[in-house]
Amino acid sequence: MNRLTGVAAAAVLAGLPVFAQTVISMHSGLIHYVEGRALLDGKPVEVKLTAFPEIKEGSEFRTADGRAEVLLNPGVFLRMAENTAVRMVSNKLSDSQLEFMSGSAIIESNGDLAQKDTAVSISYQGSTVHLRKKGIYRFDSEPAQLRVVSGEAEVATGTNTLIVRGGRMLSLNGAVAVEKFDSKQSDELGRWSMRRAEGIAIANLSAAKYVKDSGSNWNNGWYYNPYFGMYTYIPGRGVFNSPYGFRYYSPLAAYEYFYAPRPVYNSGYSGYSAAGYSPSYNTASHTSVGYSGVTASAPVSTSTGASSGAASAPAASAPSGHGGGRSR
Repeated sequence: MNRLTGVAAAAVLAGLPVFAQTVISMHSGLIHYVEGRALLDGKPVEVKLTAFPEIKEGSEFRTADGRAEVLLNPGVFLRMAENTAVRMVSNKLSDSQLEFMSGSAIIESNGDLAQKDTAVSISYQGSTVHLRKKGIYRFDSEPAQLRVVSGEAEVATGTNTLIVRGGRMLSLNGAVAVEKFDSKQSDELGRWSMRRAEGIAIANLSAAKYVKDSGSNWNNGWYYNPYFGMYTYIPGRGVFNSPYGFRYYSPLAAYEYFYAPRPVYNSGYSGYSAAGYSPSYNTASHTSVGYSGVTASAPVSTSTGASSGAASAPAASAPSGHGGGRSR
């Protein structure tokens, strides 16, 4: 598998039916999920299990009495509340640019966006917001403001450039003062975004397991999980905690989660042995010691087969319905 926004599987886990997959996109702006009414260039949008519309450069995407989720760069999600509009300025994976027009939206980023090949920026009324780190970013038009729940953003307004970090907010009306806000407070959009993040993280573990079992090469990107009816994010290596606290496993990490031999102490020898294999995880805490990036620390079972843990915490049932299920 290559790093594609729309890279997909031809089959799912063992024992499940084969699904035909027609969505292949190398661009940012895949409309992943819609509930209620949404319009793309004035025309109603319908998301199906094998048909995910794209927001092309210059196109306007607007929600009416519903919500929507859009895939940007790998691991970056745009979630729009009711009566929200955006325009796609650039749909390149290396440089995604959106114009936020009205309403309320949240961007969840699961990676470092300071690199030149993973840039994401949002413009609004003369201000350009460059997302720099993993985090949760909230945009509102009434009042016009940016709230960085977690992460870090660089905001350019005229000749001024400000850095806005987690727990800080900035008015997007030409103001230059950064203020504090209570990042623990949430509303309906914030709670919905968190539920969407949880469902997508749950879909990650089985998808990452399939990639490893199939012997496919993998390098950080989107992956379609037909069993869940949604795309999920699979990192290239290690285990990543999302800004919401849910986990994304790479194919190798998923293998070790399910199948890696556990070390067995042999009293006749010094140290531990496991059939010549030394796992990269501390089995007591499931802490990643063989990878760079965020570590995972939830306890896991050492029993044979699937562990008692889940791809996200807390555990939740799989979403259902079109485009990954209706989140309430």
